[in-house]
Amino acid sequence: MEIRKAAFADFEQIMNIYAYARKFMAEHGNEKQWGDAYPQEELIKADIAVGECYVCTEDGKIACVFTFFIGEDPTYLKIYKGRWVNDEKYGVAHRVAAAEGTKGAATCAINWCYEQCKNLRMDTHEKNIPMQNFLRKLGFHYCGIIYTSDNSERLAFQKIKTENGEEMYAQKEL
Repeated sequence: MEIRKAAFADFEQIMNIYAYARKFMAEHGNEKQWGDAYPQEELIKADIAVGECYVCTEDGKIACVFTFFIGEDPTYLKIYKGRWVNDEKYGVAHRVAAAEGTKGAATCAINWCYEQCKNLRMDTHEKNIPMQNFLRKLGFHYCGIIYTSDNSERLAFQKIKTENGEEMYAQKEL
């Protein structure tokens, strides 16, 4: 699998993957996180325009889509009922969605993000059990609660590797 920046030519495939992800979440008890329309077309176009939308491809087809950047995420400025491991420069991955029938693409995407920045933060809805399990499987640890720009509560996770190769933790797992 290969990771590359998304292009506007990928837009239709990307939106189809997000439609499948919304359906998957609803079928697994998480109908509210993305609802019927998130992420909106304008948001994805903006992510592509600024170079923060990426795709994981396999055999020329998009297997996974995600956003990634290194820098401050406004929704991560305050964390409740916990704490971030540190306040150093970090990477952020959002809107991770795999195409129907793919295996390993989301793992490839998040591992790629972690290779870009060994201090990686992510969040998910409390009802998104598959994503929580996925993050823990990849070595992320629960840090607390953040609120999105629409004031929705999310569980915050972080994975850090120090320069000497040791992982750091914020608190005990729930």
